[in-house]
Amino acid sequence: MSYDLRAVIGAEQMLRVATRDLSAARLASLGQGLSLMPMTDALFEAVADGGGDGAWGFQEFPGGFEKVLAGWSAGGPVAYVEAEYFGGIGEQRAAVWDAGTIVLAPLHVGEGEPFPAAGSPVSQALRRLGVVAGAGEDEFSAAGLDRHRHSEAWVS
Repeated sequence: MSYDLRAVIGAEQMLRVATRDLSAARLASLGQGLSLMPMTDALFEAVADGGGDGAWGFQEFPGGFEKVLAGWSAGGPVAYVEAEYFGGIGEQRAAVWDAGTIVLAPLHVGEGEPFPAAGSPVSQALRRLGVVAGAGEDEFSAAGLDRHRHSEAWVS
């Protein structure tokens, strides 16, 4: 089975306010007061500034999107996350912006690399957003990111 996620995650109310004039934005509620906004093709086109994608080490990050995320983060921390797995093998990337600046530099764990002691890149980003994991789970599960296997499923 495969899993792929490319999304912005932040406090539900903050994302609703930040994206109110962005018709391509589709929000899905997560646990712990957060929402997820998948990076759909329409959203990618809407937020790209014409620069190249793949910036910051991400696979699908629109050119100039870091400026958008920095602006949104004036209302609270916001993360951009990517995870891609097939048959249990894959990689993760994540970064967090808060108060207009990047506060968790883009983290990457590649295929076959173990997660650091601090946890996976996505779990570290979620922790910066305030997600609290219970006993026997990580922030990825606590936020409910295991509910859907593909980015599009969050808004279908």
